[in-house]
Amino acid sequence: MQRQPETSAWELYRRLAIYLKGYWKVFSAAVLAMLVVAATAPLFAYLIKPLINEGFVEKNMEKMTWLPLAIVGLFLVRGLFNFINEYATSYLASHLVKRMRDEMFAKLLRLPTGYFGEHASGRVMSRILNDANQIADAGFGVITVLAKDGVSVIGLLGLLLYLDWHLTLITFVTLPVVGLCVRIVSKRLRGLSRQNQQQMGMMTEVLNETIDGSRVVKIYGGQQRESARFDHAADGVQRNLVKQTAAGSASSAITQLMIAIALALILYFAARQASSADFSAGDFMSFLSAMLMMFDPIKRMTGIMQSLQRGLAAAESVFGFLDEPDEVDGGTMDLSRVEGDIRFENVVFRYPNAERDSLKGVDLTVPHGKVVALVGASGCGKTTLVNLLPRFFNPTEGAVKIGGTDIREYSLKSLRSQMALVSQDVVLFNDTVANNIAYGQLSRVSSEAEIIQAAKAANAWAFIQAMPQGLQTEIGENGVKLSGGQRQRLAIARALLKNAPILILDEATSALDNESERLVQAALEKLMQDRTTIVIAHRLSTVENADNIVVMHEGRIVEQGSHHELLAKGGRYADLHSLQFQE
Repeated sequence: MQRQPETSAWELYRRLAIYLKGYWKVFSAAVLAMLVVAATAPLFAYLIKPLINEGFVEKNMEKMTWLPLAIVGLFLVRGLFNFINEYATSYLASHLVKRMRDEMFAKLLRLPTGYFGEHASGRVMSRILNDANQIADAGFGVITVLAKDGVSVIGLLGLLLYLDWHLTLITFVTLPVVGLCVRIVSKRLRGLSRQNQQQMGMMTEVLNETIDGSRVVKIYGGQQRESARFDHAADGVQRNLVKQTAAGSASSAITQLMIAIALALILYFAARQASSADFSAGDFMSFLSAMLMMFDPIKRMTGIMQSLQRGLAAAESVFGFLDEPDEVDGGTMDLSRVEGDIRFENVVFRYPNAERDSLKGVDLTVPHGKVVALVGASGCGKTTLVNLLPRFFNPTEGAVKIGGTDIREYSLKSLRSQMALVSQDVVLFNDTVANNIAYGQLSRVSSEAEIIQAAKAANAWAFIQAMPQGLQTEIGENGVKLSGGQRQRLAIARALLKNAPILILDEATSALDNESERLVQAALEKLMQDRTTIVIAHRLSTVENADNIVVMHEGRIVEQGSHHELLAKGGRYADLHSLQFQE
């Protein structure tokens, strides 16, 4: 995967600001509260001067009665507005992350099928779960620290200049060194944050694969190998986080050292000026308090660089994902009724970055309402050809037509609404039996009677009735509580409920035992009635009654005809049939 060019922090923040639409009142309240907290920081240091001069030097007890109350009132105001700021900031950050996750998931649903073949699922999951959350660090957390502490530092510097501008100039000597250190460390942290995203994606991928393949791992004794893979990925994350912490700590340490040097010089010269009548004990304590109060905000501002760069790298990753091109539609026509034959005309297809074509000039007609079977060795192009029909991919050359019209003229939604798919790798959802069957007709609410009818037609009603809660039984992740045959029959019931005129069967019975295959095959025969059906078959016995059997080899059609015609030819189909019969 190519690395995307670095995006400026300003551009990232400009895009993040778009997500604040509709939240300006809350954002304004957060900014106002932030400014009040920041602006009141120098007031405490300023109150130290009269407290020392009037209270401890002049013994003026009249002023000593209101000064402590003023300090309490000051911190009461600061506490109230700090709560408003933090609550509003948290509210905005959580809404920002949720909105971004919603957008990323919507983008996930719009991505072309080929995207998932080129990008690891773990990295995609990590982007949505982890990167989106880290954007809050680059967003309101950093803004709060930089703005609030920045205003506080400016206010305290103003107070220092007011008290003694000569001493304050010493502070400015350290700023270039601090700025250079922050710049170098920021660049380092952003690079480390990018690496961390990749390593988190790897770790998520290993975790996901191990959960999905738990049975394979156990039966083949792969625990040690998977532990080693996970340990390698986790080790990379751990080392990266240590490097980030080290870089951030080094920056903070250098900044604090420069501040300490400046503070030491100021204390030395302030002590010398203390003998002057113009520089009272109150001035000295107020100046010292302001200097010490500047220490924490500056430390936080330099320490936040780690969160800032991690968040900016996450924002870069998220926006890179959101900028991925959507699945190309381009169709404007509505396919509301399928009429006419399906034609593959001189179709050539090559996968991205592949060395050779998967399909090489395929010409095929699937007559309306007939059953056409595709057979041949694995890798001969059967599934690739079928994937062109719902436009999971578009032909590199040639065209696929329905009723004489190129399917690229139809909108994807209307085209796919006319198709149902039953494959060997059944996909079910961690939901009830009823909801999994009803998934075939999401455009409207299916009644229980319709669901039962589909289940009966799919030979699934008997085992559904025997389940603890019947149609309302939870089937587990991808139907883990069901047998292979039961999962297939639920998939057939789902397709039956959709009642689409075009049916795609991708080796729907190849992984079943004889009894399950018999039940599934009977259900499929009901499903295929009055539908244009394309069957990808491994077991030739399941397609002997097809209207046309198409034999493929290395991306080409080498022969086609009925079962008896192909046997009589004595060609590739006869060889395949003879081989399976012997087995």
